[in-house]
Amino acid sequence: MQAAPVRAIAVPTLGDAIRGIESLLIRGARRNAWTAVLEDRRRAQDRVETEHVLEAVATRTPQAT
Repeated sequence: MQAAPVRAIAVPTLGDAIRGIESLLIRGARRNAWTAVLEDRRRAQDRVETEHVLEAVATRTPQAT
């Protein structure tokens, strides 16, 4: 009878575990950072549109009634 081959299982080290957790956190941080960038761009566009409206209202001449 032949014995079944033994397979070695790599036991993760503390460093491997920390790197895994760090990877997850960084991935989430990148997603949050990109969401913040998109939100800043949207707010900037809103400010520009508001400026245009305010300038248009300020330069409009009053109409005689």
